Amino acid sequence: MAASPLRTVGAAALAVGAVGAATLAYASLIERTQFTLREFTVPALPVGAEPIRVLHLSDLHMAPWQREKQLWVAQLAQLQPDLIVDTGDNLGHEDGLSGIRAALEPFRGTPGVYVWGSNDYFGPSPKNPLKYFTGPSRLHPAPRKLDIGGLGRYLDELGLTDLNNTAAALEIKGTRLEFFGVDDPHRKYDRLDAMTDAVAGLARAEEGLDTVAERPTRPAADGTVRIGVAHAPYQRVLNEFVDQGARMIFAGHTHGGQVCVPGFGALVTNCDIPRKQVKGLSMWRHALRSAYLHVSAGLGTSIYAPVRFACRPEASLITLVPEGHASV
Repeated sequence: MAASPLRTVGAAALAVGAVGAATLAYASLIERTQFTLREFTVPALPVGAEPIRVLHLSDLHMAPWQREKQLWVAQLAQLQPDLIVDTGDNLGHEDGLSGIRAALEPFRGTPGVYVWGSNDYFGPSPKNPLKYFTGPSRLHPAPRKLDIGGLGRYLDELGLTDLNNTAAALEIKGTRLEFFGVDDPHRKYDRLDAMTDAVAGLARAEEGLDTVAERPTRPAADGTVRIGVAHAPYQRVLNEFVDQGARMIFAGHTHGGQVCVPGFGALVTNCDIPRKQVKGLSMWRHALRSAYLHVSAGLGTSIYAPVRFACRPEASLITLVPEGHASV
């Protein structure tokens, strides 16, 4: 006897519901904690320079109870990176700093740089997750403040350098690296004018000059590598980094799309970067110039949207090598 149309529709609905429930369970319970290390090689150093191993961490969104994530990050210290780049959104809870301490303490003494994301300033809030797919996330009118002061003091104690709307130079394995960065572009805290003034200040300091009038902004000196750092990879920021002579740019914020479609990729980027560049290594081109761009898919999620699908949480080990080597 043939099944009735109503019974067929009911069976199909049950099947769809079962698949949806299984997908949600996988995304929230399994893939969200499948922490992955990505590795890339980038030919951004001058000829003859020693390779520099950079550990890129982003979007930890740390809560104090996330012991598995804390342990996984702490174990990355065994890689012995030469440099750490932290592109923000470290905190994910009012007590998240305790988890950050557990994760990053083994890196004490390793040089590095950091910038802020919005979730270093403000805690997450409950929201309809479907709104994430309608465009860049809107800002909560009355967000809860987090301990960004304590976080900054701790990162400074570890040996990392604050790059929020400023610039700094580090010498790593004989190569002078000039870093410049901005505060969170997603909340429009970036001050590109302040950053460019700081870049000019590095140039004057290198040549022993005292005043702005003595020397305008100039390209990096031979043998110097400029690196831009931001949390959210908005095009206005990436373009300015390229204008300032960046050879390499680091960013986060996108979560790689967080929920992706196999074979298609990210559905959204949560900013204005092209979808195909939502994570991983690519080239950013502007005004006949270009820079390598690495966007991390990050290690965490909001505690109110704890899912990842076809987009594992990640950190990246990026080996900078002399020009002429192939990138991987």
